[in-house]
Amino acid sequence: MKAVGAHGSVETAGSPYRLPPESIVALLDAPPAPVPSVDPTSTWLLLLHSRAMKTIRELSRPELRLAGLRIDPATRSPSRAGTYSGLALKELATGRERDVSGLPEDARIGRPRWSPDGTRLAFTITAADGVRLWLLEPETGAARQLLDLPLNAVYADPFDWMPDSARLVVCVVPPDQGEAPPAPEAPSGPVIQESQGSTAPARTYQDLLKGPHDEALFAHLARSRVGLVRTDGAFTFLSEPDLVCAAGPSPDGRYLLVETLHPPFSYLVPADRFPRRVEIWDEAGRLVRAVADLPLAEEVPLSFDAVPDRPRGFGWRADAPATLVWTEPRDGGDPKRDAEVRDAVLSLAAPFRDAPAQLFAFGLRHSGILWGDGGLALGVERWWQSRTVRVWFLQPDRPEAAKRLWVARSWEDRYQDPGAPVLRPTPQGTAVLLTSEDGRALFLAGEGASPEGDRPFLDRLDIASLQTERLWRSQPPLFERTLKVVQTNGPDILLSRESRDAPTNYHWRNLATGEERVLTDFPHPYPQLATVYKELITYKREDGVQLTATLYLPPGRKPGDGPLPTLIWAYPREFKSKDAAGQVKDSPHRFVRIVPGRPHVLLTQGYALLDGPDMPIVGEGDAEPNDRYIEQLVASAKAAVDELVRRGVAERDRLAVAGHSYGAFMTVNLLAHSDLFRAGIAASGAYNRTLTPFGFQAEQRTLWEAPAVYSAMSPYMHADKINAPLLLIHGDADNNAGTFPMQSERLFNALKGHGRTVRLVLLPNESHGYEARESVLHAAWETLAWLDRHLKG
Repeated sequence: MKAVGAHGSVETAGSPYRLPPESIVALLDAPPAPVPSVDPTSTWLLLLHSRAMKTIRELSRPELRLAGLRIDPATRSPSRAGTYSGLALKELATGRERDVSGLPEDARIGRPRWSPDGTRLAFTITAADGVRLWLLEPETGAARQLLDLPLNAVYADPFDWMPDSARLVVCVVPPDQGEAPPAPEAPSGPVIQESQGSTAPARTYQDLLKGPHDEALFAHLARSRVGLVRTDGAFTFLSEPDLVCAAGPSPDGRYLLVETLHPPFSYLVPADRFPRRVEIWDEAGRLVRAVADLPLAEEVPLSFDAVPDRPRGFGWRADAPATLVWTEPRDGGDPKRDAEVRDAVLSLAAPFRDAPAQLFAFGLRHSGILWGDGGLALGVERWWQSRTVRVWFLQPDRPEAAKRLWVARSWEDRYQDPGAPVLRPTPQGTAVLLTSEDGRALFLAGEGASPEGDRPFLDRLDIASLQTERLWRSQPPLFERTLKVVQTNGPDILLSRESRDAPTNYHWRNLATGEERVLTDFPHPYPQLATVYKELITYKREDGVQLTATLYLPPGRKPGDGPLPTLIWAYPREFKSKDAAGQVKDSPHRFVRIVPGRPHVLLTQGYALLDGPDMPIVGEGDAEPNDRYIEQLVASAKAAVDELVRRGVAERDRLAVAGHSYGAFMTVNLLAHSDLFRAGIAASGAYNRTLTPFGFQAEQRTLWEAPAVYSAMSPYMHADKINAPLLLIHGDADNNAGTFPMQSERLFNALKGHGRTVRLVLLPNESHGYEARESVLHAAWETLAWLDRHLKG
């Protein structure tokens, strides 16, 4: 670890990791809440437990960075994938717990997936030498390894259930594959790229291929063979080795949809833009139809409404035995072209001998279909430039029938969000729209944004009249969410429940009778924070935009107890509407969760925290939000500071600002363009926008189209105006688009060159978010030391 001191001294790699006070260590070491999963028959509740953090040794395993991926070459899997550490089962009808046996010690569990009939759970366990497929049978609680061959999870999802629940399709490492190609002892020649005048702008991707050896390594590591394995362990190969990136069964189990990558590879874009073949096989691995051979997609316009000019989104229709569907652009993927139809959805049904037929056409960019049956589906289209989303009722078996509009709104307008349609599992392992028993209604679950905060709900939508009936809404002081509608008669629902001072637990409720059954009773994981003060506050910016934030005070403190040193932690967002920007976000009734990298641990050290204050950047009509970025950013921060001072919570000379990623970018801009803060902390940000010349965040224009905007928004260009002390933290393996570690290194050099107080901490082997316990605790130590020095000292 290298930490560059305020006076230019360099603490070498031998400098030890530091620990914050034990009260902070205890909070960060507390295990996170388990993740719930309900089987398709609503018989079992699976609880997936995980550790709080990895270790730096785990994060330091050998890693290859190829084609936009980060790969553990020893395990043929993503090198930084999260895993679970334990499984627990509860029978929903009785609450009875079922012990799980047979798991290895310190298991790294991933990808849990129920069989369509709910009798088994498939999952992976990652060991030092590979990823293996395991099965768990809830009735006995016994877990066992199913397959000796290691799975290949470099790019493809390595397994999927067949609809019969007795077999799984898998992608395995070829057993006779040799060693990886060695790096050449000396280059055989230069690496040459050439453009013949075609327009191929690209965002600032990282970890791309850099030469022929990278290409060979990627092809070696991503190569796999497709096979079928029965639940008794019997295994059959279906293919020869290839760069398989998808292999999924049709709902009737008679066919497989298989996608494979092939050269030419690109040094400009990641693997998801590489050429790929799309094929339909039978369940014996024989080719039934070659559907498409998609070209390399380098020449894609930069607009967020742009897509590659090639078919996309291949998948099986969830409500049909074997019908392939996909989307094709009708405007060349270019939103600047005038077109009445932007996208068309095509279909091809078994036995796949006919020409593809067009099912539906969309005037905006198609983003998905929720299938119900032959007479019911919901089609979604979006347009980013106007923030528009539209949802249509469709009849898949009568594509000539007119679409019926259900939703047309701005997705920024959270108050008008009708909720998401609830889905149900099918016996084939797909998910379709959940309807009432008479088929006349859908169910909608939403966050319930309102002026009083989020209040999740469950509605019944009459399909004919489009009128809704409210079945249930979360009631203060609780915050509850629908996890699953178990039965439509009642209905019976599985819900999560939390409050300010109680963690998330799970309950079963019949909405007709009010009968309820408690399924879990997890204790408070941080009793030392039980008396933290939390309040959702609203205030106004000078231009009238309403802003929202969550105010926290240390345990036992109340607003009238006097001012405290205060940290503002924020992240700016862009809007096309002032009204939408001013809507209340979050809920005052959520449990206070400790997340590594977030600032809530400072509440144990006598600091007040203003978490997530709105920093909206608004550009209405034809105006772009970033044209007035600095002006609006400073105005939002000033409004937050004024409100804290008005409430008597903070004093103007004991305020700091901090953020991560785009929040770090915000932090440094506020220090450059205002005198509101005594200190700042910026983690993993980008500060020189000329290094992201083809757009960033919500900015679609290039550096050459809006040079003044890029310059004004780049705090690096205004380093001479920064006077407040600044702590910079960055993972030295950051792979987020644009936030290279160089961004922090160059800003540090600029500030040091101007004689400013600045400290740079580079965390070894960390990416954009920090994962290792040693890194997280050290970053907390740095943060606390910086604030103590500049706000308390």
